[in-house]
Amino acid sequence: MAPAADAKLTGLVAATFTPFTTQGDINLPVIGPYIDYLIEQQGVKGIFVNGTTGEGMSLTVAERKVLAEEWCQKAKGKMDRVIVHVGCLSVKESQELARHAAQIGADGISIIAPFFFKPKNPEALREFMKEVAAAAPNLPFYYYQIPALTGVNVQVIDVIQDIEQLIPSFRGVKFTGSDLMDLGQCVSYCRPEWSVLYGVDEHLLAGLAMGVHGAVGSTYNYIGCHVNKLVSAFENGDLVKARTIQFKMQELLSYAMKLGFDVGVNKQLMSELSGLSLGPPRLPLTPCPHAQAELISQKYRSVFL
Repeated sequence: MAPAADAKLTGLVAATFTPFTTQGDINLPVIGPYIDYLIEQQGVKGIFVNGTTGEGMSLTVAERKVLAEEWCQKAKGKMDRVIVHVGCLSVKESQELARHAAQIGADGISIIAPFFFKPKNPEALREFMKEVAAAAPNLPFYYYQIPALTGVNVQVIDVIQDIEQLIPSFRGVKFTGSDLMDLGQCVSYCRPEWSVLYGVDEHLLAGLAMGVHGAVGSTYNYIGCHVNKLVSAFENGDLVKARTIQFKMQELLSYAMKLGFDVGVNKQLMSELSGLSLGPPRLPLTPCPHAQAELISQKYRSVFL
């Protein structure tokens, strides 16, 4: 049975950080309070776990299973949607994680393109996706395009054309890139039950203007409450307000990027702003100096508060 057509994914989805202890082990007790924080403080009720922000490719398969199960258990009855990223370099490991996601009650799965031996064309990528999706045929399946990290630069429109014939469970794309022509073609081609979710937080308003149905991003962990106002303003036709919020996001992120913004810095920033103890990133990422995160925190407060 294919996923129900009325389960369209929309709105803001936080790409969650993975909590670690100071020793670098996964820190499960933080996940419950993390979910409560997203709901109560940010108004965000969708999460994308074990992805880029969650350092998923730096985790073992066993760790990814434990984390996915904890996110799903703690989110049950609270979150609207938990999407589990199951992408691996090995199709067999991706299938293993997909089957596990189905067993633990995830609301969907997603994969990035394998990036060591890369698919040489859209057809090869589609075949890889097909094999993974088939391992959990009842779960909505989303392709996660992030060429800046994978180096796989195939046009998404070439990947998704007629894909429902190959992958009946296909339900959309997490589009993390700046090619607005490709994005627009995806939106134009999109089937009614599919979702195109934009993944470049600082360009969200452009994505909304192109017709995306929602967004997945790391900054929605701590500025989701403001971005929800941006989305509402856009939907109500108040472009001045929407632009004002987008420009504030850009001011914050531009400042952070000049200080060397990466997942490690972003994770520490989340800890500073939320009060959650998320721990350090995992090597090869390196910890962010407290002083650097505090400067970005101060910038956040000057921009948004």
